[in-house]
Amino acid sequence: MWAESGDRTAAKDIPRLSEEFYRRVGRSKKEVLPFFVLSRDYCKQTGNFKLFIGGTIPGDGLERLVLPAGLYARVTVEPKLGFLWGPAIGEAKRRFYTQWQPASGCRCAGWEYEYHTEKSFGRSPSIDLLFAMQE
Repeated sequence: MWAESGDRTAAKDIPRLSEEFYRRVGRSKKEVLPFFVLSRDYCKQTGNFKLFIGGTIPGDGLERLVLPAGLYARVTVEPKLGFLWGPAIGEAKRRFYTQWQPASGCRCAGWEYEYHTEKSFGRSPSIDLLFAMQE
């Protein structure tokens, strides 16, 4: 599922679209794994971007998106408190874009995604952030 989102609205857009996705595939949150939260076409001036929510389970009115093969940078995020994903993801992205990426010799290809698996739940949850890169 695609939607327009932005820095100011993503914290509300992601849960709203996720719930709609779970409804369309007829499954609960923990039954939809892997699960992807993808953003692309970020505009620095407005803070807006396209947001994609999806998984590998087909459902009514859902589009198919193929994640292309290529070079990716991966950051594993483990929130200090298991339910505070937003601040932990935000900090990981800030460090990636301000520290790692400029020193890497690579440039971003314009999109990134969260990769949720069974590791996203439990006592020490984690997710991977993947950033499409170009050498």
